[in-house]
Amino acid sequence: MIGSAEEFVALRSSSDPAEYQRAAHEEAPLEVWMTVIADHPAFRQWVAHNKTVPLEILDLLAGDEDVTVRLFVAGKRKMPDRILRRLAVDPDASVRLRVARHRNATGTTLRMLQSDSWDEVRNIAQDRLAG
Repeated sequence: MIGSAEEFVALRSSSDPAEYQRAAHEEAPLEVWMTVIADHPAFRQWVAHNKTVPLEILDLLAGDEDVTVRLFVAGKRKMPDRILRRLAVDPDASVRLRVARHRNATGTTLRMLQSDSWDEVRNIAQDRLAG
């Protein structure tokens, strides 16, 4: 288990593949994730990348100012539709596209995307609804 924000940053910054894997796969307490987000903003996308990060943290990161962070969140396999619905109205089209392709996007979310400003998002949403 990752025990501190500093440990997470060190693991993620390491050139040792084993340490990098720990940063991507090990759990950490909620307060560790919150500290990384608050004190190490350059590592927010890597918090979202972690396989064990709690939904509470992903929900927070879904509103992040950095589009890269929101893209990582939108690509999470375990993403619930309630967070995908928030991301379906993201100002960045690439985030909305990722939502349209997400396996957990429900019909409600896909219907939201049917009227998207980008035809690629609209087409994928329509195809998935028809499928």
